Amino acid sequence: MAATTREWHLAARPHGEPTPEDFRLVEVPVPEPAEGQVVVRNVVMSVDPYMRGRMRSGPSYAPPWEVGEVMKGGAVGRVVASRAPELPEGSLVLTDAAWRETAVLDAAAVTRLPAAEDVSPSWYLGVLGMPGLTAYAGLFRVGAFREGDDVFVSGAAGAVGSLVGQFARLRGAGSVVGSAGSAEKVAWLRELGSTAAFDYHDGPVAELLAAAAPAGIDLFFDNVGGEHLEAAIGALRVHGRTALCGSISGYNAVEPPPGPRNMSLMVGKRLTLRGFLVSDHADLRPEFTETVTGWLRSGDLVVRETEYEGIEQAVPAFLDLLRGGNVGKMVVRLAPDPD
Repeated sequence: MAATTREWHLAARPHGEPTPEDFRLVEVPVPEPAEGQVVVRNVVMSVDPYMRGRMRSGPSYAPPWEVGEVMKGGAVGRVVASRAPELPEGSLVLTDAAWRETAVLDAAAVTRLPAAEDVSPSWYLGVLGMPGLTAYAGLFRVGAFREGDDVFVSGAAGAVGSLVGQFARLRGAGSVVGSAGSAEKVAWLRELGSTAAFDYHDGPVAELLAAAAPAGIDLFFDNVGGEHLEAAIGALRVHGRTALCGSISGYNAVEPPPGPRNMSLMVGKRLTLRGFLVSDHADLRPEFTETVTGWLRSGDLVVRETEYEGIEQAVPAFLDLLRGGNVGKMVVRLAPDPD
């Protein structure tokens, strides 16, 4: 077992877009595990948009990271030393231990993962993890998806959005329209089977959406907020629904961004806009896991990841994510998986 490990600490709270100076990579000792603890060597870690909110002080749905403390987030690793019988050495586990190479954790804070040769460990951070369940719960429960629905997804090439569009198509959507931030992403969305896709840089989103879905939409899954939400309110049909997952367009704003200017349409159209957190829908996990695993094994569901290598690259990966540099799930691989 290594005597020391490297981990990222929050060095300062950013004002606007984070910079490398807001983070600090430090080397710290690895303590001996106590009874009921395990030592986990991380194989792959996640960077996610919600982490930007944890860099702020003040109340939120998740506690903020404290300046000078290790940053947290999903990671998959191997148990390399154990004082917990239920987690023997070699176990593949899911933890909240990132951003670090090695962590000593209470067994109660670790989830043992099944051994499956056809499942990449990183999938437990993406398609079979929090982003996947977010897409599933947001589309089917919060958005009340119905077969034949015309669906619009913002941020449709990201970790969550790329799954929402595919889930809708696999369950019989009438059409699936996606927005993304580059021509490469738009091309990929079409490869995934989207009925239409557009680059939101190409003009006003309302005009681009009207051209892609001239008859309107029934359901909007929002990862972006701002102009996308305003455009969707205009395009939604009577009794349309919106699942509000995120608003990444305003995450780095230093002033509150303006809200949609057409909220009055919600009354006449009798729209439902509902925000949600994936943690409120943990009861769906068995159904989600069974369904999505089946789609993966049948080849009906496509998974794409954007990868960085090494703990040193965690911050560049995160900053790239906030700028829209990912296609699919963004992960950082920390060490080869010996198993």
